[in-house]
Amino acid sequence: MRIILSIILALSLQLSQAQLPQKSYALTNVNLFNGVDNKITPNVIIFIKDKKIERIGKTGDVIGKEYEIVDCMGNYAAPGMIDAHTHISTLESAKRALLSGVTTVRSAGVSSFEDVAIRELAKSGRIAGPDIIPAGVFIRPTIDDDVLADPRLVSLLSGVSTDEELKLLVNVNIDRGAEVIKTRSTERAGLPETDPRQQSYTQHQVKIIVDEAAKRKVPVMVHAHGDEGARAAVLAGAKSIEHASFLTEQTLLLMKEKGTFLVPTFITLEDLTTPGGDFSSAALELRGKFMLPSAEKVFRKAHSLGVKIATGADNFYSSTSTSRISLEAEHFVRMGMTNFEALQSATVVSADLIGLSSRTGRIVPGYEADIIILPANPLEDIKALQDVLIIVSNGYLPLKRLPFGKE
Repeated sequence: MRIILSIILALSLQLSQAQLPQKSYALTNVNLFNGVDNKITPNVIIFIKDKKIERIGKTGDVIGKEYEIVDCMGNYAAPGMIDAHTHISTLESAKRALLSGVTTVRSAGVSSFEDVAIRELAKSGRIAGPDIIPAGVFIRPTIDDDVLADPRLVSLLSGVSTDEELKLLVNVNIDRGAEVIKTRSTERAGLPETDPRQQSYTQHQVKIIVDEAAKRKVPVMVHAHGDEGARAAVLAGAKSIEHASFLTEQTLLLMKEKGTFLVPTFITLEDLTTPGGDFSSAALELRGKFMLPSAEKVFRKAHSLGVKIATGADNFYSSTSTSRISLEAEHFVRMGMTNFEALQSATVVSADLIGLSSRTGRIVPGYEADIIILPANPLEDIKALQDVLIIVSNGYLPLKRLPFGKE
């Protein structure tokens, strides 16, 4: 018994030592965009304690000895960005996302529940972030090698189409820790041999997925480029439609009526049109060139109708990935949003979509300390999001590039 207790004690000590050191910070000399108000509050101090925003003070306030001072040198604070559609499956990818200023993500599917493990690492303080809403295995008609993710999936090797097969995959995902279910109602754009407008699951099949997930209070995100598949997903009760490249005004009006979110992932279509990145083929480059104008038209119409629009980069954050939320926000502005609207899409709106609106997406007391420091006022220059100087994620400080000079 003493040997067992010694082993447990040793393991507990090892795990506790693996956790990142937790500190209290005072971010000084900073101009604040809090994510809620369309204004900058100048010369504030952001006090961070126990991983949360403790209070917002002003220059001249007394700073206790327990706070480590981080001089922001007159730069601008904004809430950490949210990527509501990503495929992060490695620690290196998670780090790349975080260092781009993304402090929270919603997974859009991985092969073997890597997103669940990354969530636990962030939750336990072994990595600074990003926090992750895991999806597990992407539900689609053929899951190929993903059957290896769990022994219960071996019966799905030949396909996932019947009610029982769909229910099984939903429940295995949730059993393994998924907090969102990802499925698709149209084919992919990133495969030259498939037409992204072609419907892949019927309204009945998507509704089976939605209803089964709802029994365990888990929402469903649906990949849908084509209008028929997207409309079926909206009618079936999808929480969000991903991509939406060819949607009609009628389907967008239905989304508005039902409160369905749109996650355009426009930056991914741009990736199709240029060499490098996550996609690189002549066929996809040509496809991207005719999809981009359609997707922009859909975005502009959705925005004018008041459809809720969130940000997603739809990449793996690999060493070759060029899609970023900061670039998505820049496109949002180019396509008709104000800077304030685009910033809210990347923070407040996305937090609402992924069920974290009471925890993150804004810089107010009691919220998680997810903060980025930018070199310019993002309400005036949306490109400021592309040059993050300091990152606070879950109260940790994984990036501090200031000051640039040496004393």
